[in-house]
Amino acid sequence: MPYDDLQSFLRALERTGELRRVTAQVDPELEITEIVTRTVRREGPALLFENVAGSRYPLAINILGSPRRVEMALGMHPEELGEAIRRLVECMNPPSLKALWSERRTVRRLAKIRPLVRRRAPVQEVTERLDDRASPGLDALPALKCWPDDGGRFVTLGLCISRDPEGGRGNMGIYRMQVYDRRTTGMHMQVQKGGGFHHYNAERRGEPLEMAVALGGDPALTIAAVMALPEGIDEVGFSGVLRGRRTPVARAKTLSLRVPANAEFILEGVVPANVRQTEGPFGDHFGHYSDASEFPVFQVRAITHRRNPVYPAAVVGRPPQEDRYIGDATQLALRPLARLTHPELRDMWAYYESGFHHLLVAAVRTRYVREPYKTAVGLLGEGQLSLTKCLVLVDEGVDPRNPSAVLAQIRANFDPREDFLLIARTAADTLDFTGEKLHHGSKMVIDATRGSVQGNAPPLSPPIETGPALGAQLKKLAPGMVRYRLAGGALMVVQVNGEGRQALERLVSAPGLANVKVIAVVSEDADIGNDVDLIWGIFTRFDPARDVVFARSEFRGIAPSYSGPMGIDATFKRGYPAPLVMSPEVVERVDRRWHEYWK
Repeated sequence: MPYDDLQSFLRALERTGELRRVTAQVDPELEITEIVTRTVRREGPALLFENVAGSRYPLAINILGSPRRVEMALGMHPEELGEAIRRLVECMNPPSLKALWSERRTVRRLAKIRPLVRRRAPVQEVTERLDDRASPGLDALPALKCWPDDGGRFVTLGLCISRDPEGGRGNMGIYRMQVYDRRTTGMHMQVQKGGGFHHYNAERRGEPLEMAVALGGDPALTIAAVMALPEGIDEVGFSGVLRGRRTPVARAKTLSLRVPANAEFILEGVVPANVRQTEGPFGDHFGHYSDASEFPVFQVRAITHRRNPVYPAAVVGRPPQEDRYIGDATQLALRPLARLTHPELRDMWAYYESGFHHLLVAAVRTRYVREPYKTAVGLLGEGQLSLTKCLVLVDEGVDPRNPSAVLAQIRANFDPREDFLLIARTAADTLDFTGEKLHHGSKMVIDATRGSVQGNAPPLSPPIETGPALGAQLKKLAPGMVRYRLAGGALMVVQVNGEGRQALERLVSAPGLANVKVIAVVSEDADIGNDVDLIWGIFTRFDPARDVVFARSEFRGIAPSYSGPMGIDATFKRGYPAPLVMSPEVVERVDRRWHEYWK
């Protein structure tokens, strides 16, 4: 059954053993982050902090931090939802009454996309107008400070609702909101976000953009807000499709927008045109701080809430975090939509270990020579996928979620003379710090498919023999080497102390390593023995145009051609923002109090 609101979902989680209450007083600055980070890494429950210092509101967190809780929120496994969408797409091409009747349950579910308008809303039981100086405003919220060098406390799970002033279409997204004072926050709308496009259109007209921020509500609202839906599809309405029941909405008190009626809080206000304020730095899901920069501001006019609301929050930081499970679920549900425009696409997967946008693997059916490149260029031009930095193409039948299978394809098929594509000078994710400056970066494509349908895979090169002799050779080539790992016979990862560019250039040119397809050098803080850390340590710390080298390169006309092993300098470089590390004092406090939390 769908859940009416956040609190009914929390009660269901508690009944099934998926929620723990914490009655001990906790600090929203850093302490909650350390508790939650440990809980997520132990695949622990959702947490309800009932005594948050400085606020009278309880705080719920890690709500969707497991596959089971996501499945409970949707009422089905995300793959079941994706499969239903796939069947519906197929029965519409061409449409027939018989086919539609066979999928009538899915058709009925899609009909729930139209919100249900209500005159009264639980979220409007209390209204606080912030022009009343007696109102505490945003100061009353238990907003988190997640990492020691964060620029302040911020709203981590605000569902930001706006309407395009030029087309009238709605959007709901999750944007970071630094709390400046009792009535003002930042509005960190990143590149390629719907709310940012709405603000752009409003600013061109010289108008403020109305915005309402929902905190809490049916968990399907949060999942819908995260989904990379096609531009123009209203996520509030689509949440009704996810929950299988129309989403109740009500008119805001001070805006012309409609807001989720069953949320816990609604922040009503405007994002004025041509107003910017320094926002950040903040730790983000790439595992580093994002630099302080100028972003629009959100001016809050009123706050409405339930009489006894629960404040929802999330920790954003080095993977794994709760966003892993939400992101994985949205991929499983939306994969069929990508095949509408790319019928040759069989499967694809973005890796949470890389922050999702840094590594995407696509399995494709090759029907003619170079068709995989056509698929790659198409995917890199679509919506949120356009922010992908590294795209690896594998054959149909290969599981993109299996790193070992992907590496086996690279070892068998990747020849950089024909199978490497660099796209320089492209837009980059707002949080990607590896390019020359904000929003500037590059992309690369590795074609690890067998290529032409008439061709046969080349014979495999002899595998590299690991052992003391190889270790001694690597130590000679890279004097700062700490340790190394050979993954799948295709990827050599060398952990070094300090910068690694010179060592990398020697490694890719070494005759004894000629059969290795990819050589990456990483810094000491990436545990290369841990698969999550290995992917994080490589893919969050390099820009293809600046940090990829080959043993040999030349030009054929104006087209570059590469040969030999591909090298990736993924070491921490001067100018990079610091990785996220909790302060020792907080770690010691949580160690000392750990058993106290669970009494």
